[in-house]
Amino acid sequence: MISFIVPAYNEEALIGQTLQAIDSAAQNLDEPCELIVTDDASSDQTAAIAEAHGARVIRVNLRQIAAARNAGARHARGERLIFVDADTVVSEAVVRAAVEAMNRGAAGGGSAVRFEGQVPRYAEFMQPLLVRLFRAAGLACGCFLFCTREAFDAAGGFDEALFASEEIGMSQALKRQGRFVVLREAVTTSGRKLRMYSGKQVLLIISRILLAGPKGLKNRDRLDLWYSGRREGTEIAQ
Repeated sequence: MISFIVPAYNEEALIGQTLQAIDSAAQNLDEPCELIVTDDASSDQTAAIAEAHGARVIRVNLRQIAAARNAGARHARGERLIFVDADTVVSEAVVRAAVEAMNRGAAGGGSAVRFEGQVPRYAEFMQPLLVRLFRAAGLACGCFLFCTREAFDAAGGFDEALFASEEIGMSQALKRQGRFVVLREAVTTSGRKLRMYSGKQVLLIISRILLAGPKGLKNRDRLDLWYSGRREGTEIAQ
């Protein structure tokens, strides 16, 4: 069985299309699949929308992406796990490639990434460079990561000491368990954060993290880009 695990916090605007894309891809696979949404203390209709799409909803109150992913994995019944962010759309091609990679013995992997919608010019320039950098380094992007259950358990799951960049730590941990691949196929993730925050604001947040060192990723209060709860259309950065 393949388990799709989607962590979500107040994602009523986007989670429907995410789950629909997963369901469409899963229907074309020749094996059983399950869809799990870890609803991390949402105050909107995220859980109701997930249930309407046939997902099994796991309700937690953690407000941490790594912990929400791990909670979903604990309830998963599949031998292969595919983690998809709630604002990310997968294709049949990328899901099939992930499954085939695991069937051929990969412990885990990630994919290329495209941004949805119009994004600032600096992001258009940086996106292909970041994809190449992550592929060269053998790292999964945060919005899409897959692995076998055996490798996930051996790696100890996502590091819950981290409130961001946990996918980098997980990529490194999975490499110690076996082959890790970054697919040529791409997922499409929301460009909303790049539209909501100015380039100056993004640079300031990243600079604070770099100056703080590893401990900067262990304090949620420093990570507005991930945890502020702002949503596109309600508050736009100037």
